[in-house]
Amino acid sequence: MLTLQRKQHLLEILKRDGQIVAKSLSEQLGLSEDTIRRDLRQLAKEGLLQRVHGGALPASSAMAPFAERQQISSDAKSAIGRAAAAMIQPGQVVFIDGGTTAVQLARQLPPALRATVVTHSPSIALELVEHAHIDVIMIGGRLFKHSIVNVGANAIEAIGQIRADLYFMGVCSLHPEAGISTGDFEEASVKRALCNAADQTIVMASPEKLDTASPFQIAPLTQVSGIVVSAGASESLIAPYRKIGIAITMA
Repeated sequence: MLTLQRKQHLLEILKRDGQIVAKSLSEQLGLSEDTIRRDLRQLAKEGLLQRVHGGALPASSAMAPFAERQQISSDAKSAIGRAAAAMIQPGQVVFIDGGTTAVQLARQLPPALRATVVTHSPSIALELVEHAHIDVIMIGGRLFKHSIVNVGANAIEAIGQIRADLYFMGVCSLHPEAGISTGDFEEASVKRALCNAADQTIVMASPEKLDTASPFQIAPLTQVSGIVVSAGASESLIAPYRKIGIAITMA
């Protein structure tokens, strides 16, 4: 089998099975594990999959630029944002992440809601400028332009001074085994700090982010209280999260 054919076959297996296990696949194809791993490394460099220990998982489309991501699953993100907004109670202090789904949450907050929103996202702050009853606290730092959020040591230090009721986390990737992950080391650190500083973490996951992986882990699933997914998500994708006791909200 030529290299190009091998790579195409690997991508077909990944699409069909949702994962590649290098050891078992090498036995099936009669190839060495080194050959399989070399192909996986090259495919990962091309952004076509995400390597994990022992094999590979699908790469997340959330690695695309912000403007492109706004066009992906726009109806699902709006529904997820609406369902997440309904979880916020008057008087609560809430962390709202950056990203395209989080923007939809901010847009769906009821005009009469009185609450405090803490965010490291200029996009979220701008969405709430005209919201008369929401106090907005901005977390500063270096602007990470891919997600339009502030990151760095200053951001993490400021987050540590706040205790929030809820953290609505936007993610690049969510996987039952790989956990929650994203494509930037500093962004992962800030999300982890937000998670640790909130009583409950609610993950907002549009369909293209389920069962995918990104390079940097944010937190294990044990730190997640709930996941909000679109109503069109298949039960087979959601079942592993239900099994470990995470509350699932269908938007």
